[in-house]
Amino acid sequence: MSSPVFSSLSRPDIAAVPAAGSNPADTDAWHALKQAATDLQPLQNKNGSIESEHHAAAAELIGTITAAVDALAPAFAHDAEYLRLVVADFERWVAAGLETEPDFLDSLIAFAPQQYRTDGLSHLVVFPMYTQNGSSNRLVEAVLIEVIWPEFVAELEAGEYSNGLFVPIRFLDFTPGYDTNSAVLFPETVAVRETPAFTWGAIFADREAARFRKVLAAAADITSLQLPAEAAELLQDQLLTEETFIMWDLIHDRTHMRGDLPFDPFMIKQRMPYFLYSLEELRCDLTAFREAVKIQRNEDAPEETRRHARLVQYAVIFDRIFRFAITGSRVRNYDGLGGQLLFAWMHQNHVLHWTDGKLSIDWEETADVVVRLGAQIEELYWRSIDRPKTAHWLAAYDLVAGTLTPNPASVWAQGPQALPLDGPPRGLTDQVLDDEFPLSMFYEALSKKMAPVIESTAGITGTSGDLPG
Repeated sequence: MSSPVFSSLSRPDIAAVPAAGSNPADTDAWHALKQAATDLQPLQNKNGSIESEHHAAAAELIGTITAAVDALAPAFAHDAEYLRLVVADFERWVAAGLETEPDFLDSLIAFAPQQYRTDGLSHLVVFPMYTQNGSSNRLVEAVLIEVIWPEFVAELEAGEYSNGLFVPIRFLDFTPGYDTNSAVLFPETVAVRETPAFTWGAIFADREAARFRKVLAAAADITSLQLPAEAAELLQDQLLTEETFIMWDLIHDRTHMRGDLPFDPFMIKQRMPYFLYSLEELRCDLTAFREAVKIQRNEDAPEETRRHARLVQYAVIFDRIFRFAITGSRVRNYDGLGGQLLFAWMHQNHVLHWTDGKLSIDWEETADVVVRLGAQIEELYWRSIDRPKTAHWLAAYDLVAGTLTPNPASVWAQGPQALPLDGPPRGLTDQVLDDEFPLSMFYEALSKKMAPVIESTAGITGTSGDLPG
């Protein structure tokens, strides 16, 4: 039997949301919800549960959260069933004693933002969840979001680039788990009793765009890179950059699990070498790049779409070589490795130059050079179904090592004769160094100057006051 403190929630009176047209982030109800969720987080364990000594305080905070959800609900009529069930999930968790892991399966299934991809439509999202590239603990987080759905993206998605799961969004406000580098809202991060079929994935285009603009502005200044006039527009226009990233993400996201793939391209979940996941993420980005080139060269495509296709190419290159390559630790940094590979490939194919202390790029030749790298990865994948697993791993390593210099201490770099090929595959993974492909001298120097800028982008949004332009 549960303690009397759980027989009912203390539900404070919270003023209802003002009439339509108001910003929910400016309401007393949202501020109460955000504060209560923030105060609840230190009481939670890593798995989201709460120890008995904190139950009374937690129940009171949850009461504030549910009352605020009820007050905010009229502003989100399209999410009425979800908001009703999220209150029920909170109340059931309290009634169960809070020492159990939270279970929000019912409300998660009811939340379906992919059904309402309408530009400017907002959602209130409250779940116990971890935030990728943010908190690894399943804490109660709350976020107010707004859908971004430009007409040209809707037309792309309705045509050749269908992706019914993709939901591009921007921040209105958030709790501490999103005051981080996290730029995604994924259902698989939510605490549930069993794994459902996932029907949507949301990406914060405003954070991606703001981060990109700040990093590119600094990198161009440090390297004396002269940006093409069209690329320079991205530094001045947040909305234009958001739309560019949405087009990139739309194509990238649909590329996973499509094409001539190994049995499961998400190798990192199976303790496979991290450079394989580097190639999977880079493959998806270079597919977006290739398709952007195709759209740009299609004279029958709408000019607005062709313009964004040109901008996607700049975004993929600059984000990969300036931010991805030097963000995060050097411990199995798969995105970092992909950025390093693209930079070195462009340099070794003579379209990127570092001369007299200045960086320059030959843009007329760049598209075809970058598409060739994507083609090499596609060829690797196509041949993989005819190869044993370890042979595929070795071929993938050779592809990367053909452009990037391995760590001098690498066992893998010594070739198959140095590896434990007679044992289980995980033995090969264990031989991959945390930093199998160290930063080049160029990146070592750039990282020292760029690190403070990259660190400053944690928690950034499209309305941050220190953005260029």
